[in-house]
Amino acid sequence: MFQIRVIQASDNPELASIVREVSKEFGLAPESGFAVADPSLDDLYAVYTQPHSQYWVIVDEHNKVYGGAGLSPLKGAEHILEIQKMYFLPELRGHGFAKKLLELCFEFAQQHGVQSCYLETTKNLSQAIKLYEKLGFKYLDAPLGQTGHSHACEYWMEKDLTV
Repeated sequence: MFQIRVIQASDNPELASIVREVSKEFGLAPESGFAVADPSLDDLYAVYTQPHSQYWVIVDEHNKVYGGAGLSPLKGAEHILEIQKMYFLPELRGHGFAKKLLELCFEFAQQHGVQSCYLETTKNLSQAIKLYEKLGFKYLDAPLGQTGHSHACEYWMEKDLTV
């Protein structure tokens, strides 16, 4: 039985390991500029306890982390929240958790008066892209803000939360 909860400092090692493992599985190399290369990867708790930021993890009954997702203000466009670091171990996939976490992100953004959510992704994550499309994300012609990943990601997407 899995449950969703807010990130805790003790989740840092498991989350960093999950991001590294899943990135390797999908060919998202650190030298290519993907999130796996973020200097903050080993202390995500500190990142997502900042104002207008949140991260949720999915845990089992033993509090083992299987994945998570979060959002924080987009650098260079702080009026937009960026969906970040949505990674799941294989045994968690296909159970609707990505959709649930994205819905939590949308609710959080709306509660903070934010009108859109942004993300960057790559063709390697085709299943995630299908979900983003289904949930109303629209493709952009160019990246927004300064994520530091825009050169590695082929797709930039935004969801309008006002409609």
